[in-house]
Amino acid sequence: MDLACRISIFILLSAALPTINSSIHIYQNQLFGEVGNAYLLPGGSGGLAASLSSDNSVSDGRSFIRFENITFWRTHAAADGHSDKEQSTGLIQAVIFEAADRNNIGGSAYGGQRSICCTPDLAKLEGCKQGEVIRIPSATDSKWPIVLNIHFSGNYLSTSMDQAEVPITKTGMYNLFFIACDPMLKGTTLRGKTVWKNPDGYLPGRMAPLMKFYVYMTIAYLLLTAIWFSQYMRFRNDILLLQHCITAVIGLGLFEMILWYFDYSNFNSTGMRPVVITSWVVTVGAIRKTIARLLILSVSMGYGVVRPTLGGLTSKVLLIGGTYFLASELLDITEYVGTINDISGRARLFLVLPDAFLDAFLILWIFTSLSKTLEQLQVKRISAKLDLYRKFSNALAVAVIASVGWITFEVYFKATDPFNERWQSAWIITAFWDILSFALLCVICYLWAPSQSSQRYAYSEDVGEEYDDEEAQSLTRGQSDGDVGLVKQERNNGNAGASDHEDETEEDKRE
Repeated sequence: MDLACRISIFILLSAALPTINSSIHIYQNQLFGEVGNAYLLPGGSGGLAASLSSDNSVSDGRSFIRFENITFWRTHAAADGHSDKEQSTGLIQAVIFEAADRNNIGGSAYGGQRSICCTPDLAKLEGCKQGEVIRIPSATDSKWPIVLNIHFSGNYLSTSMDQAEVPITKTGMYNLFFIACDPMLKGTTLRGKTVWKNPDGYLPGRMAPLMKFYVYMTIAYLLLTAIWFSQYMRFRNDILLLQHCITAVIGLGLFEMILWYFDYSNFNSTGMRPVVITSWVVTVGAIRKTIARLLILSVSMGYGVVRPTLGGLTSKVLLIGGTYFLASELLDITEYVGTINDISGRARLFLVLPDAFLDAFLILWIFTSLSKTLEQLQVKRISAKLDLYRKFSNALAVAVIASVGWITFEVYFKATDPFNERWQSAWIITAFWDILSFALLCVICYLWAPSQSSQRYAYSEDVGEEYDDEEAQSLTRGQSDGDVGLVKQERNNGNAGASDHEDETEEDKRE
């Protein structure tokens, strides 16, 4: 019961961290909340690496938590209870501790409910000072947890904290709380800011590795862009609308990676994260993810290869796309815009559910459509396209299996790390999805690469073994004989065009 109580209190406090917009944690009249026998205000949390040097530049190798312009305001009732000649008429304590030392704050008398502030019984048992936070020295460093005292004087309504800087000498997940044990300080508020810095800059610990990751992803997208664009320009007169969509996804992906890098780089060097810039980044990302999913769905339906249009399904595809964009945009804004603590807010839980539901619905729709397309190709014995779609379905199956496996790992990762002590490897959770999306995009680019025969073989039928394997494979490799392609086109346009259109219309109605 004691351990459960400790965990529940810590999670409750962490979830109540104030909404801030940079590594400069700004407090604007934040109200202390009652927790147990204390009044607390969470000041922030984040992974910090140990200091490397004592220089004074942005990337100086120093790591610290600095208090600037901190002012506490108590109620008139609390101030009026004292005379103007009294020295200390109220105590606020700023407590900084590493997550590994969370049990070193607070205590329990006779195995009862755990208290944050020292009570008369605990004063006798543990030698703490009544009316102050219970602090047990860390086993690795007796100076930690750090407790800074700020006193009210006389009957003044406010008191200011001297500027202080706490150097970080050990890598870990650090938490800051402002605590008042005096019941008269109920209703106290806080104004000011704290600055949290890592050795390489102001990026929070879990975000820092992502800045380098987006450099590598930008390089990967540049290589893919160069390869795709060379083929795109070479066969620009035979480009399908489907290949235009692939080009758009590649361009958006490259743009998104560049924006993420500059967003993180600016954040790291200035300590500020402009809401407008970050909003643009997540919006580009939401657009890219939406178009990519609609592209996969459309390809699974046979669009651009088996059928020239989606027919009556177009409105449904656009509807699910618009809905997914809104859900993804809201989720990403909640997760990234104005967020710098290493613990996600509770609002994210309510936004991740619709996003996950829409992803599951799209996966079901994609595989259902893919199954129908494969069945149609088997019946018509269109060997080249059947082989193409089998490779595509295998790639999708691998991607889905990898996604399910990674989601399982992510749930396990978070469930077994309630205090975010594995923050140094948490960036991998985010990075995996970008890598998976890029890998699937590469597969699509390989299968639907521009070629000289893209237009001629887009909706043609190669029944049986009438044409050799080399010609059949020209659908995606551009090595077909031009005369054969033209004969095929004439035959299909003259004999099979009307029946294909009727088949597509009937299929649209069924779907």
